Amino acid sequence: MRHFFLPLALLAATVNAHDMVPAGQQAEAILFTHATVHTVSDGVKENTNVLIEKGRIKAIGEQLQAEHARVIDATGKHLYPGIIALDTQVGMVEISMVRPTVDISDVGLNNAELRAQSAFNPDSEIIPTLRRNGITHAQIVPQGELLAGQSALVNLDSWTVEDALVQTPMSLHLYWPELGSLPSKPDDKAKALEQHQKALDDIANLFAKAHDFVGQKAANPSLSHRRFEAMQPLFSGQARLFVHLNNSRAIGEALPLVRKYQLKAVIVGGYDAWRHADAIKEAGVAVVYPSVLSLPQHQDDNIDEAFVVPSRLAKAGIEFAIAYSGDWDARNLPFAAGYAAANGLGKEAALKAITLDAAKIAGVNDMGAIKEGFRANLVLASGDILDPVSARIQQVFIDGREIDLKTRADQLYQKYLKR
Repeated sequence: MRHFFLPLALLAATVNAHDMVPAGQQAEAILFTHATVHTVSDGVKENTNVLIEKGRIKAIGEQLQAEHARVIDATGKHLYPGIIALDTQVGMVEISMVRPTVDISDVGLNNAELRAQSAFNPDSEIIPTLRRNGITHAQIVPQGELLAGQSALVNLDSWTVEDALVQTPMSLHLYWPELGSLPSKPDDKAKALEQHQKALDDIANLFAKAHDFVGQKAANPSLSHRRFEAMQPLFSGQARLFVHLNNSRAIGEALPLVRKYQLKAVIVGGYDAWRHADAIKEAGVAVVYPSVLSLPQHQDDNIDEAFVVPSRLAKAGIEFAIAYSGDWDARNLPFAAGYAAANGLGKEAALKAITLDAAKIAGVNDMGAIKEGFRANLVLASGDILDPVSARIQQVFIDGREIDLKTRADQLYQKYLKR
């Protein structure tokens, strides 16, 4: 994440760069006709037209007309909002086993000033594979020990990082130290508990010092500390803290910190979050759940436990989104949402969890739904977007721009057809 990694990242970007040309700004109005429109915000509308102009959704209705608009006949097809992938390292990793192409973390317990976008490669070969599955945007997240840095929301079709960025509130990411199964030997158990307590003390001291610095700087503006200054928006409510944790013990440890400093917080992981529904809702905390396709995390869990967590979050009234952590494997996000839908959540709620709810948690209020005034991030498919077998995605639009859906796999397929 530091600048001394950038030359290696740039070298990797040169070697591993796709040749799909980013689309230009939307030049003409586009009218989709006779589509099954999955608005997310207002149910499913059959045989409906959608007009987009200048990168925005202009109108939705059954009898829409627009002179000089490009008409796309969507009879028998489904129109969805673009999917938003939270908690990814897309564009920050190219080949996980090749160190110069991995730029996701830095050393140290407090890297609050580091920004994920400084390591984002918009030409990554991985990006087209996500677009092919209907994913138009990704939250790119740094990893590390304790406070790892700031994430960013990017669109997945751009020439540069600046073109890719979507304006969102500052988001910092804290990796909470979770205490797993304790050793059976008393000495080893005591050592594990001591190490865990030290990690908790490190977090408490970090936030206490940063909070004290904010007060001191208010009285003496000349004070300077780049890492504490980067944390300052947390204490004023202008930034959000994404806390990465899963188990009940960690949730019980983290919520007092959130309450003490009145932080705007999001839990990333949250496998046991539904067990703490009242405390989580009282603290105003949302959950990003990335583990639908994971194994059960507790010995006495049912085999399908990870699949049903989203439905339990929904029943508990917790604000949540579904994610799929990683880089290339983030393309499986629609499939994960489909599993959640089939295990108690339902299709409409599952689609909402990877579109509108994901946008809200990312801090954007005009994405994730097919609604007048929203950004024209759209996916046209002949089938169910939550089913990778039947989806058959045909066209993808980001801010009204039609995106090239070719991938490296397509190029290799065409190459070897000619052998």
